[in-house]
Amino acid sequence: MIYESSYDSGRLPFKPDLTRGYWAKSSDFVFTGISLAFRLDIFSVVWMAFTYAGCAGVLPYIICLFLFVVPLFVMQSFMGQFSSSGFISSFRIAPLFKGIGYISLAVNLGVLTYYSVLAAVPLLYLFHSLRPTLPWSCEGLKDWSANVTENPVKHLCHMLTNDTTPNANFSWFVMHEIPSNLFLKTRFNNLELFEPNDEGFYISWEILLCTFLTWTIISSIFYKCRSIEKLGTVLRYLIFITLALLLITVIRFSLVPSNLTQAIYDFFIPNRFTLIQSFSCVSIFVISVFGAGWGTVISLASFNKFKSPITQNSWTICLGQMFVFLSFAFIVFVTDNYFDEIKEAYDEQNPNSYAFINKLWVLYLSTGSVLAEMSWPNLWCIIFYLMLILTALITMSICLLSTLQSIFDDFENYRTRKTELTFIVIGLLAICSLYTCSNQGVFLHVIFANDTVVTQTALNLLLFLVVLWVYGRVRFQRDLEFMLSERFSNCKIYMLRFVSPLCLIVMLLATFFIAFMYHNVGSWIVQIAALLFIVLPWLYVPGYMIYIMLQTTGTYKTRFKRCCRPMDWYPVELEDRQRYEQAMRNTDMTHQLNSLDEETAT
Repeated sequence: MIYESSYDSGRLPFKPDLTRGYWAKSSDFVFTGISLAFRLDIFSVVWMAFTYAGCAGVLPYIICLFLFVVPLFVMQSFMGQFSSSGFISSFRIAPLFKGIGYISLAVNLGVLTYYSVLAAVPLLYLFHSLRPTLPWSCEGLKDWSANVTENPVKHLCHMLTNDTTPNANFSWFVMHEIPSNLFLKTRFNNLELFEPNDEGFYISWEILLCTFLTWTIISSIFYKCRSIEKLGTVLRYLIFITLALLLITVIRFSLVPSNLTQAIYDFFIPNRFTLIQSFSCVSIFVISVFGAGWGTVISLASFNKFKSPITQNSWTICLGQMFVFLSFAFIVFVTDNYFDEIKEAYDEQNPNSYAFINKLWVLYLSTGSVLAEMSWPNLWCIIFYLMLILTALITMSICLLSTLQSIFDDFENYRTRKTELTFIVIGLLAICSLYTCSNQGVFLHVIFANDTVVTQTALNLLLFLVVLWVYGRVRFQRDLEFMLSERFSNCKIYMLRFVSPLCLIVMLLATFFIAFMYHNVGSWIVQIAALLFIVLPWLYVPGYMIYIMLQTTGTYKTRFKRCCRPMDWYPVELEDRQRYEQAMRNTDMTHQLNSLDEETAT
């Protein structure tokens, strides 16, 4: 054996799962990678990054792709594709840091506990879209708005009809609710929903039923698709449908502005000040290209064939995600401008008053009132909310697939009980997600999403340390060139070692500050949940380091060196493994790769 085995360190060797399968089509990795852009729990950052910036966000976005996003995509894809294992077992590349994989496991489970609300809310609106009259339209609002509270509530329909407060000679401040936002608040019988001073505990039984239905759909997908080939095919069709619905929605929203030419101009040709502002927002938001949780790209790439071109695929995925982000941003941009036009018209007719429109969760809630004013509103609501439901189901399925496959790769005993463990995990996640059906938990994803961005950034920073410094630049370049059978320039390696980590350090400080600000308005339950899923898992990294060194023989220096060396690090397929051993025996790896004859290369 020319690579180091776990036997040498007194541990059981890694046993690859040869039955885990591959994607049915090589393009499935690209489509699932693009669908990582469906992660919409960071909508507040999306709003800042692309709504006000418009296409000004494209330039800093592409710069971020060059500096650290695509390099990270390539690195994570390399780890998964080379080792054919998930985000836990792939840290055989440096076993001392395997605790990072267990942190990722906790983060992914934490994300899945709240993400169902992003499917339950649009599912609720979808069901009500089947009613003859939309309850959040001005006509449908008359049936229930009068009974919302003892005090009258000003809403958008008052502005549309120019229904103001009694005449007065002094200025006053008037808060107007958006009917589609007000509709969700009434589901909780709580008009202070989403407010920091919200007290009490209320459960929406409609959201509760929609949450159960969401997890039932997820269970059905994993029950019917027990192989990666079937699951990849189902995900591919779901992604096609979602992208088609997104395109239809964008086209329909482009017809909303009264001055379409000016709206398109403002979105695609922003001013210089907006361009400068967009740099700080986009650099933080761009980390969401890796999907919910962490390690998803590693797990998805592990289903690739050994020779799959990860560099080209990474660029295709990242550019495809950019168009998805811009599509959602355009919808929010039009929605925001729609309300601004109503406010301006209202202020012109009522110069002594100052109106304020309470826009909340714009992509999910406020868009409903825009859809209600379209012709055939029920049809467009069905299309729009179905699209949002599919984005959540796809994101949850991919995150769950990544998490479960990583567990099966690392724990050999669970491979014979995949079905049982899958439904146990889904059942526990469904129970934990019930908190999001309350007024205290429905907005949980805002705080947790920022926490996960901090964790993702920190883990990506550690990944650079593990792969390019502990495993080593030379060995990483050697393995990558062997796997792809193409040259990987030293310039790219030096960017990975120095430029990309510096960018991530700056971004880590910014994301930590944002997360800290959001936690100031969170409830004590949110703080405890963040402590369990975000903070405490970090103790596992030094804890696992101590544990694995105690399991190794020799002096402390010898133990440390052994734990930093790759263990059982080789391609899983026998043919690729034999070729790797032959290449490793040659001291000049570059010469070996260039001199491989046609028969050996195939």
